[in-house]
Amino acid sequence: MDRFQRVMESSGVGMAIVDLDGRIAQANPALAAMLGTTPEELAGRGVREFTHPDDLDLTERLFADLLEGRCSSLGAEKRYLLPDGRVVDIRLDTTLLRDAGGQPLYFLSQVTDVSEQRHAERELQAMNANLEAHVAARTRDLEIVCEDLRRFAYGVSHDLRAPLRSIAGFAKLLDDHAGDGLDEQGRDHLRRIREAAAQMEGLIGSLQELSQVMRGEFRSEPVDISLLADWAGAELQDAEPHRAATIEVQQGLVARGDERALKQLFTALLHNAWKFSRERERVRIEVGGTRDGDVLRIEVRDHGIGYDPRYADKLFQPFQRLHGAAEGAGNGLGLAIAQRIVERHGGRISARSEPGAGATIAIELPAGDLD
Repeated sequence: MDRFQRVMESSGVGMAIVDLDGRIAQANPALAAMLGTTPEELAGRGVREFTHPDDLDLTERLFADLLEGRCSSLGAEKRYLLPDGRVVDIRLDTTLLRDAGGQPLYFLSQVTDVSEQRHAERELQAMNANLEAHVAARTRDLEIVCEDLRRFAYGVSHDLRAPLRSIAGFAKLLDDHAGDGLDEQGRDHLRRIREAAAQMEGLIGSLQELSQVMRGEFRSEPVDISLLADWAGAELQDAEPHRAATIEVQQGLVARGDERALKQLFTALLHNAWKFSRERERVRIEVGGTRDGDVLRIEVRDHGIGYDPRYADKLFQPFQRLHGAAEGAGNGLGLAIAQRIVERHGGRISARSEPGAGATIAIELPAGDLD
């Protein structure tokens, strides 16, 4: 008993011997300090006096579980309410000691002050709640702005298309009815008007496509990438049947994602490879890939003019062109659209090239399995 007494006296953790009625028979200095009193003043006082009113039912259940033999020891968190109004969060570990015949003798309790930890947790919860509310509010604001931008883009593109079609239509009529009467310079001006109108029409279409990619409905399902690449390649060959072309697509490439968006992706990538191979006698495009666990790695390689790797950071930026119109450059949105599609799938896209040696676009997508 002397050894146990010394342990109680020297322990930095609150300890008490409590009789079967819930009164403190003996308490150590650490518990007394926690409750703002002395060990002598604690002797004979009931633990219910210090228990927070909201935790009295919990305290009764703990006593009952121990006395009725449902457990021999237990741990729980509760609160003490001190005379000065302070609330102390504690961790209570209690054991019921019995005599040789199994009759209950007294409770041995260990009390740890966890107020600082619980206060920190409550502050963190409050901060998280405020942050979530702030994020939700900002998300709503962003959704409103995006919807306004979508409507604006749609309205502008619709309003621009009408005069463009008028310009192109009247330019064609002028060419049909009076083209023979124009001199070479006049016919060149007319040709430039029609080409500019067609270029603007293509740009508006690409802007709408980019907007749709960023905001459109997104489905996730197994998609046959080989089939989509074959499809995109066939469309290119059908559009320019006079060009000698070899498009090789590895079969069995399956991703998981939105089929419509992935069709846009490979249409953009193969179109890009096709147009920058104009200087070659034969267009050669290769699509291949490997599966690594849940990731499908795909490469689209061409043997065209390539690009200067010093400017690779501009490759996927909207309206950035690394080549001139004579080399096949378009409106600078094709690879930007491709990047947005890959990112919406949680994947990555990159490129490598050397001038005159072709280019390779590498993408990573979630891998899928066809039934």
